[in-house]
Amino acid sequence: MAQRINLKVMVIDHDFYALRALNSYMAWDRRTRVVGLAESFEQALTLLDELPHVEHPSVVLLDSDTYDDAELTQIVRSLQRRIAKLDVICLAHQKNAARVQLVYDLAARAYFLRNEVRLLLMNAIIYALQRSFTVTRGVLEQLQAERSPLAERVDVLPRPREYPELTERIRQALWLYVIEGMPAQLAADEMGVSPHTVRSYIKEGYRILEAHDDSQYPEEMSPIERAFMRFTALDLHSGTPTEHTEASAKGSGQDSGQSEPS
Repeated sequence: MAQRINLKVMVIDHDFYALRALNSYMAWDRRTRVVGLAESFEQALTLLDELPHVEHPSVVLLDSDTYDDAELTQIVRSLQRRIAKLDVICLAHQKNAARVQLVYDLAARAYFLRNEVRLLLMNAIIYALQRSFTVTRGVLEQLQAERSPLAERVDVLPRPREYPELTERIRQALWLYVIEGMPAQLAADEMGVSPHTVRSYIKEGYRILEAHDDSQYPEEMSPIERAFMRFTALDLHSGTPTEHTEASAKGSGQDSGQSEPS
């Protein structure tokens, strides 16, 4: 059975459009409930004051590029003091080993490059919460290039699950219908084919995704939700989901209504 998880997430990101994109990614996933979107740390504090204690986030996604080292330290420590057992995950564009070390020292859960997680965001968060400190592959490569000792202690986010049977056209149809949320008619217009052809692509895509995933999902989850989960899954069976030699025991707090192509 697919994990039944109920994560309450707050996102702090100065970029309005990035904030909405992150929210839309997580809205697809029943394991996640976004309890606050803040464009600044000050706004996040206001939201926390307004939320009942039981609605406080268990995870904060933090745009770490916005702050210098002193500011980032103050923000993370303030959040950790205010919310018991909070997990902080930093999102960044930069691959600076010193910044990654700082985030690690602050007992955050992960340091992810934005362009390496994207639609994998929710699976990346859940993966990180089950490990000590996780980075994306580009971050590991930077740590290794700078000969950081941290390179031997981090977990590495697995690559996306691959579906070799998905042709480019089937993948495009799944992207438009499952990820973009387009009705089959609009997806057909976008692809320059008939709605019947798009529906055929989508149904074949569902079959291929299911063939590569033996997870059992809650009965109330629609086919399009299951397709999203599979399309954005991590390859946990690649044989090298982590690339570390030492597990550091760090303490940390730890819909769509569519069911068939229309």
